[in-house]
Amino acid sequence: MRHPFSRLIELAVYDRTKADALARAVPWFKDIVLNYRPIAKDQLPPDVESGHIFTSVCINTAIYLPWLVSQCLKAGVVFMRRIFAHISDAENAHHSGKKAELIVNCTGLSAGKLGGVEDKNMIPARGQTVLVRNDSGFMCGIDDDQEDLSYVMQRAAGGGTLLGGCYQKGNWDPQVDLNLANRIMKRAVDVCPALTGGKGIEHLDIIRHGVGLRPLRLGGTRLEKEKIAGVWVVHNYGHGGYGYQSSYGCSQAAVKLVDETLSLRAHL
Repeated sequence: MRHPFSRLIELAVYDRTKADALARAVPWFKDIVLNYRPIAKDQLPPDVESGHIFTSVCINTAIYLPWLVSQCLKAGVVFMRRIFAHISDAENAHHSGKKAELIVNCTGLSAGKLGGVEDKNMIPARGQTVLVRNDSGFMCGIDDDQEDLSYVMQRAAGGGTLLGGCYQKGNWDPQVDLNLANRIMKRAVDVCPALTGGKGIEHLDIIRHGVGLRPLRLGGTRLEKEKIAGVWVVHNYGHGGYGYQSSYGCSQAAVKLVDETLSLRAHL
């Protein structure tokens, strides 16, 4: 099913690292993605060890997130804003006025401070991007195994082209770093000259700069159930920079935990 917030587009993935070259040259996903093909060595950008091209999906999050809200409303979900000092406080926040039978904890970075959870493994992984009007014609990314990342993502429905980025663990700074922004734009133009017709970053038409704090959990996503202060809680947080990609699978696993817990409760 096609949606206006997403598009199929060709994605080129480059790898500068030399470690485990065979595994990277023949990636695990080659038989899963559409139209996969390796990039010949003589067609790779400078200092790149290997590369792949395949058809992938890019979503325009500015449209996708409101669409998700609309689907929830359609299903009868009631949205409320509340401030909780302890996760068990949510038990008394159900819109019906009755106590909740179960709480699903999707609090992201707040799971590190929320009473009853206080997960010390939660840290931010700061990201920074530049959104431009320029058309790249395709998407690309470079795996550097470094804090500085390189990716160019062309969003659907006139959403512009997103240039990134970085993955700065433990950095809480919400302000734009203009020096980093210049490096991001320089790397993007180097790997994708079509952005400016082979010209410099001064030919990028900037819409805005962005900074976000990814909810990274050391040790991986937490997806499990536990009883806190007498109420069952299903945890689903700590997805780092892959929240959109893993959302469907993680939500299905969370629903399974909810069903198992409520079924067990019904038989007590």
